[in-house]
Amino acid sequence: MCGRYALFRWSPAFAALPGFPPDQQPHWSLAPGASVLLLRQVEDQLQLSSVRWGLTPAWLSDFTRTPAQARAETLAEQPMFRDAFRLRRGVLPANGFYEWRGTARKRPYWMTAEDSLMYFAAVWEAYPVEGHTYLSAAVVTRPAANQRRPLVLDQAGMTAWLDPHAPMGTLQQLLTAPQPALRERPLATFVNDPKLDAPECLTPVN
Repeated sequence: MCGRYALFRWSPAFAALPGFPPDQQPHWSLAPGASVLLLRQVEDQLQLSSVRWGLTPAWLSDFTRTPAQARAETLAEQPMFRDAFRLRRGVLPANGFYEWRGTARKRPYWMTAEDSLMYFAAVWEAYPVEGHTYLSAAVVTRPAANQRRPLVLDQAGMTAWLDPHAPMGTLQQLLTAPQPALRERPLATFVNDPKLDAPECLTPVN
């Protein structure tokens, strides 16, 4: 399952997008509950927003139940996600994500694509708290062997996913589209510490 990812490097063009925080810091370990960047289309313009990773619809009263992942297979039917899938789609930019494998002792792996930035399909919601409106998001995942991985969109897929007028048939095709080949690198266990958010997370295994 995509439980942690990283965003520590971006291009000047990405930093020039509307909404890019002027104090944006690099992150090597973003976990559910963290503030992450969401790219979405607002009035025909791409815009970045800081959102909470953990979907929080306005009707939700139990904030301990905010899913960070949404299964692609049931996205259109699940009450938690179906309206967001139809109306509120975005992407989470990332340099890569972590995957743990093994049984007795799981080994972390760093997973990346050919491009420096990856775009994970996501859905988002707005929720009001004491007069303020906050945004939240969940990453869309697909099965991969005995794991679940984020649904990675290429440029054309991202354009279609962010289009508020995209036909449902097009969106359903994106949920099952072929995924890019990923590069993997086995890591030392520094990233196992959920409190560590530093370049040491990417230390390769000896």
